Amino acid sequence: MAQENKIVKVGHRGAMGYEPENTLRSFKKAMELGADMIELDVHICKSRELVINHEFSIDGTDNGRNMVSEKTLSELKNLDMGKGEKITTLPEVLDFFDKRIKVNIELKGRVTAKPVAKIIKEYVEEKGWKYNDFLVSSFFFDELEKIAELNPEIKTGVLTMKITPEMENFAKKIKAHSLNVSMEKATKQFVDEAHANGFKVFVWTPNTSDEIEKTKLAGADYICSDFPEKI
Repeated sequence: MAQENKIVKVGHRGAMGYEPENTLRSFKKAMELGADMIELDVHICKSRELVINHEFSIDGTDNGRNMVSEKTLSELKNLDMGKGEKITTLPEVLDFFDKRIKVNIELKGRVTAKPVAKIIKEYVEEKGWKYNDFLVSSFFFDELEKIAELNPEIKTGVLTMKITPEMENFAKKIKAHSLNVSMEKATKQFVDEAHANGFKVFVWTPNTSDEIEKTKLAGADYICSDFPEKI
């Protein structure tokens, strides 16, 4: 696993530049390409399992149909996520990783904090993982606050589209590990200020060599890309 003083190479939804996103096939590819960490997204389905999917709906639309939260795991398992891949649960993915790589879990749906915290605790206490192997991030500040309350050992990353005083104050309140921002927001000034305030900076999603180099020069600690081998 990556040393803390080096840029952490993060595979965005695995290696989605090559394989169907958020699938075991994609995660395996990211590991083969030298990623240090894999970013994935979790929702709770109707039968209450934590499943890996980016969008709130299975088909990626926002018309309120085919919602992950309205499908049972058995129904979701019948779907083809691309190249014959099936949707997976968080425990299935962690068992597949088997401590070989760090994991950034993005809480996509609400009420995900408690079950995610429970699973992380179980894997640390019972399966030999370390809290340092996990980073939990979200745009939902209330979910991140729950993670911090439930288990302060779990590192949190505050995802944001806008850099505001409220966001920075919230990150300080929950003692967040990182500020997770788009590459457009990751200027050297922002990174320097974040570091001065004790935060790491996690940047998404530079994909070209020029974008990645610019992000490195800004001083990012984590770079999340569809093409992790370029980092």
